[in-house]
Amino acid sequence: MKMVLSQRQREELNQAIADYLGSSGYSESLDVFRKEADVSTENEKKFSGLLEKKWTSVIRLQKKVMELEAKLSEAEKEVIEGAPTKTKRSPGEWIPRPPEKFSLTGHRASITRVAFHPIFGLMVSSSEDATIKIWDFETGEYERTLKGHTDSVQDVAFDAQGKLLVSCSADLSIKLWDFQQSYECVKTMHGHDHNVSSVAFVPAGDYVISASRDKTIKMWEVATGYCVKTYTGHREWVRLVRVHLDGSIFASCSNDHSIRIWQTSTKDCKIWDISVGVCLFTLNGHDNWVRGLSFHPGGKYLISASDDKTIRVWDLRNKRCMKTLYAHQHFCTSIDFHKTHPYVISGSVDQTVKVWECR
Repeated sequence: MKMVLSQRQREELNQAIADYLGSSGYSESLDVFRKEADVSTENEKKFSGLLEKKWTSVIRLQKKVMELEAKLSEAEKEVIEGAPTKTKRSPGEWIPRPPEKFSLTGHRASITRVAFHPIFGLMVSSSEDATIKIWDFETGEYERTLKGHTDSVQDVAFDAQGKLLVSCSADLSIKLWDFQQSYECVKTMHGHDHNVSSVAFVPAGDYVISASRDKTIKMWEVATGYCVKTYTGHREWVRLVRVHLDGSIFASCSNDHSIRIWQTSTKDCKIWDISVGVCLFTLNGHDNWVRGLSFHPGGKYLISASDDKTIRVWDLRNKRCMKTLYAHQHFCTSIDFHKTHPYVISGSVDQTVKVWECR
């Protein structure tokens, strides 16, 4: 390939060659070159050693280019494969990788909760716009909207088989939705005196437990929709309730700064004495409220969503943050990790639901 130099560049190159021939003692060649290239006999200082400098800098730049090309190739491979050592890792070590696979829009207010269906390739999102939306997380397609609540939907949860969805709202109600055929609301339960913040099924699926700003926790019978128990003890808004896998106990947390453990069968409360109740360690990293947590199904990691707009992946063995995803334009409010598929979903005040692929 012919290199095209400007007249000035050509003259400077000729001067540099003449300087090199002269300084190297090639006097005969220099005389012939001067005549043929029409180079003056006066050597300018600025051309002294110039050819050697250019030559070494070209070699240095070539080396740098090769290093950068190698890095780029490695980065491209990571994007395609998912991670530098994907082939050496098992699914139990896969973590969400940016960028998101889908960013789903449609809600007209903040997302309050996201949750995977336990069996189907579906997920749900609840919002302050009073609706629940259903999405296909593998294709990113919108499926339908569940309407019925008249105020912000605060939480949603599936039963173990995914046949029923329960939702709770600032409209003081709890609703059960058929998730097999009709997708209609099959029951509405009233009894709380204030915003209902959280709901969860007991594992057998025959009862639902709810937590409210009215400072109480209630248990509801799914078959009848009746409130069968009210648990009192918290002195402030009860924000969240979660049931143990065997259903015998459940935990609640409140604005009164306490976590309480309750016997499901009675109304007895133990305050933070589950086994020994000792804090094992603290994970520091987020610089704003942590809104949601989800354990990796492999058990090695915990993922968190925060008002600092990030999702963080925590290595529990080494007690450190191993990855930070700059996930949303606004507060991240909720997160869920699929139990069997390599997907994580997140919801935000920015009104989007994001699907993250794990690799």
